[in-house]
Amino acid sequence: MEINEITQKIIGCAIEVHKNLGPGLLESAYKECLAFDLTKAGLSIKRQQPVPVVYRDIKLDCGYRIDILVEKCVVIELKVVDEFNPVHQAQILTYMKFSDMKVGLLINFNVTVLKNGIRRFVL
Repeated sequence: MEINEITQKIIGCAIEVHKNLGPGLLESAYKECLAFDLTKAGLSIKRQQPVPVVYRDIKLDCGYRIDILVEKCVVIELKVVDEFNPVHQAQILTYMKFSDMKVGLLINFNVTVLKNGIRRFVL
């Protein structure tokens, strides 16, 4: 499956979750529902995928986790915030870098229209 097709499916599932739940819930609720819909859509996922920090050729387990990794190629970081700020962008870019993934989706479910809460990143 092509990367654009994967991200389209992910965004479609996220929109469906948002349409059914709306804004205002905890991040964990959206994470569980999105994971369910992604699996139902036939995508392979890993939740809470560890991200080691690499420092001077040493991998350190510092407790960082990717919310959802899809098809071993797309990092999904979920948020429930009033608006994205630079630290959210830095977080997903760092996760992508240390996990050697080229594509990431930062999704904020705390918006009235979900398309306004999605940012795609490509390294």
